[in-house]
Amino acid sequence: MDRIELTPDLSFSRIVYGMWRIGDDKDTSQGHVQAKIEACLEQGITTLDQADIYGGYTAEAILGQSFKATPSLRDKVEIVTKCGIVAPVGRHSSARVKHYDTSAEHINASVEASLRDMATDRIDLLLIHRPDPMMDPDETGAALDELVASGKVRSVGVSNFRPWDFSLLQTHMENELVTNQIELSLSEISPFTNGDLAYLQERNLPVMAWSPLGGGSLMTAGGPLADAMAKIAGDQGVDNAAVAIAWLLRHPARILPVLGTNNLERIKAISQAEKVVMDRQTWFELYTLAAGREVP
Repeated sequence: MDRIELTPDLSFSRIVYGMWRIGDDKDTSQGHVQAKIEACLEQGITTLDQADIYGGYTAEAILGQSFKATPSLRDKVEIVTKCGIVAPVGRHSSARVKHYDTSAEHINASVEASLRDMATDRIDLLLIHRPDPMMDPDETGAALDELVASGKVRSVGVSNFRPWDFSLLQTHMENELVTNQIELSLSEISPFTNGDLAYLQERNLPVMAWSPLGGGSLMTAGGPLADAMAKIAGDQGVDNAAVAIAWLLRHPARILPVLGTNNLERIKAISQAEKVVMDRQTWFELYTLAAGREVP
């Protein structure tokens, strides 16, 4: 599988395995989770995407079971995780209201919890999960820089930030923010025209795309877009999911789709997307159908 360089000493697999639903699986045993990771590794998918809040603050510990049982597994993967959302569940059940916290105290506490839960001594990429309207960029930026200096975090980035949010934080940091993880798919095409993608391309930064299958809607909805995807899939011997992911891979912005499923057979088929051949007109055919109108 192709790889994308984020820093001179850190690269990710082109497709990332998203673990936001890992706690929803009826089987969260160490053996079953490890089978998912092994299925990814067999395809060259080495990057795992987590967040402290996933599974009500339980998903990281579910992953950590496998690292505790098979310590050598940790060095075969790269871990992405996120912090900054405080929801009144799990370890934050005493919170009165869901809110964001990008204070140094909260970021540091979140990182320590993530390291402990995932049974690891470092996080390869830490993302601020959402723009915080109360963010103090001096404090947040310094906290992220200190985490990199400590070795607990290898690189830092953001998630769901608009260009101005990104710039605000970056101008208060020594380390470079290496990516922005945004919602991007044939169900959510606005970043192609609202400046989000262009901003990252201008800075030669790869883009992480969450919900690349539109939360599953691209696999279940009917209509002209679904018919076009099914035609391409049938012609090339893959499924519709592979076509949707290939559409993102075809773009020059170096998009890394974050694809999550608990179905082991679907995990084993994730890399089919790299086999799909898609020319410019086919890409625009799908884009046009997703937009509901032809380009001007």
